[in-house]
Amino acid sequence: MRVVVQRSKAARVTVAGEVTGEITKGLVLLVGVTHEDTEEDAAYLADKIANLRIFEDADEKMNLSLLDVGGEILSVSQFTLYGDCRKGRRPSFIEAARPEQAVVLYETFNKLLREKGIRVETGRFGAMMDVELTNDGPVTLIVESKA
Repeated sequence: MRVVVQRSKAARVTVAGEVTGEITKGLVLLVGVTHEDTEEDAAYLADKIANLRIFEDADEKMNLSLLDVGGEILSVSQFTLYGDCRKGRRPSFIEAARPEQAVVLYETFNKLLREKGIRVETGRFGAMMDVELTNDGPVTLIVESKA
């Protein structure tokens, strides 16, 4: 699994003009799933992201986690994270998991985050979505479950 993590002051996702998820301070996660991913990958990433120390403490050092600051998550499925642009001019998405596999792991990932006491809002899997965010910092990281 591959997740783009963006620290955010506010964010929301809309589908066909309807807001499906909205948060204040927290993280926007763009979540991609590939063929070999398992529930262990989802568990690893949920723990890693919940505990990433990327929020500032009183000394303005990135020392606090999402759990420490009581932040929220906006999780958005993003198969294009596995787009391969090395050949030609059109990306290949052969490394992205099929929707029936990806949706299960995406939902498992979100469930595991909620079990940590985090409020998790989402987009709609497989839909065309508009994502708006105020990136805080900006802080943007890529976290993967495989080395």
